[in-house]
Amino acid sequence: MLDKANDSIARAAASNSQGAVDALVQCQDTAICIGTYLETFGEAYVSIVNILEEYCEILYQMSVDISDENQFRKHTKRVTKLLTKLKNTVTYEMPEDRKEVVFLPYKASMWDSLESVWKAADADENTDAYVIPIPYYDKNPDGSFRQEHYEGDLYPDYVPITGYDEYDFEERRPDAIYIHNPYDAANFVTSVHPFFYAENLRKYTDKLVYVPYFVLREIKPDEQEAIDGMKHFCFTPGVIYAHQVIVQSENMQQIYINEYIKAAKEYGLSGEHIDRAFLEKKILGLGSPKLDKVMNTKKDDLEIPAEWLRIIEKADGSWKRIIFYNTSINALLKHNEKMLHKMESVFEIFKENREKVALLWRPHPLIESTLTSMRPQLWEVYQELRDRYVEEGWGIYDDSADLDRALLLSDAYYGDASSVVQLFQTAEKIVMMQVVDDAV
Repeated sequence: MLDKANDSIARAAASNSQGAVDALVQCQDTAICIGTYLETFGEAYVSIVNILEEYCEILYQMSVDISDENQFRKHTKRVTKLLTKLKNTVTYEMPEDRKEVVFLPYKASMWDSLESVWKAADADENTDAYVIPIPYYDKNPDGSFRQEHYEGDLYPDYVPITGYDEYDFEERRPDAIYIHNPYDAANFVTSVHPFFYAENLRKYTDKLVYVPYFVLREIKPDEQEAIDGMKHFCFTPGVIYAHQVIVQSENMQQIYINEYIKAAKEYGLSGEHIDRAFLEKKILGLGSPKLDKVMNTKKDDLEIPAEWLRIIEKADGSWKRIIFYNTSINALLKHNEKMLHKMESVFEIFKENREKVALLWRPHPLIESTLTSMRPQLWEVYQELRDRYVEEGWGIYDDSADLDRALLLSDAYYGDASSVVQLFQTAEKIVMMQVVDDAV
């Protein structure tokens, strides 16, 4: 910009000296502003600041000699050489521009939806990557906050954790912020702290990125009946306020865009909200980090608890078949007591066959929060059933943050419809769906 301004000033000086002087003042103000800003970064930028100071001095001489054509021409040539020097210094001597990227998981069990992205950022020598687990709350039926949860101590040892109260978002303004919770205040069961709502985080970065914590069954853009069952994911606050959204496939990208536009029109929104070209740049089908985690983790790398091995190993040291049993929130809310009877029946069958098969029960991590908020009478019965299963000790109860350990250990999936199904299919393992009916 300064280079172009120099050419324009040189042409205008003879015919419009006052206009040229005004332009020189603007260039000087710009150089001073840049130099003052760069000084805050310390000695690494001293050479650039010195060039800018020399540039400002020449501009002053140009304004003094504006009516002396020969002197003015000499000053103009000096400016041209100095700006060339400035370009070369910026290109070849200036330190690499470092980026600061922040990851804001809330549940440790969902960290796999961000981990591969964090690993790539952490491996970049010009990027400072911060993992900042954030607090979340159970909700009362009236929407007020109840118990606070913070899971910063549940992440893998290789993930350095920064406290959410140690990082000043307003002062540091990171280059990018990654989130995996899209709901803001719209979740009836839990909520992250309101400061970390997508609507608010957008104020502190130019690149808020939302990556779903789940993986959905792959469907095509023309399968509307299947789409109707998941379209609510396409127009959440996280999708609306994020600058970029990463979904699991190109088909899912088109589904998100189609359903986003429909919902936006229903709410009377316009502009970029219904601009397909804009949304195709915002919503990208680049794949899910959860699938990356499954494909890149090896069974031999797992640390298996001794109490799990006691259940898994046969008397001769060989392993039983391990069945991953998943119970979902949706199934409990839909079937209520019938679902609990089904679970009890499942436990009895696996208990009878425990010498051949090991059951690894991993319920959805938000079941307690959901039931206590929406089905308190159901929670008491569920809790009794869970406690009895754990006390009897013939099966594995996994409420840890490490979903991938359970997935890689298991030979097959049995349970409710869930995003975990997609992970088992990616790992090319057997999937069996649980049916809850009167025959339990």
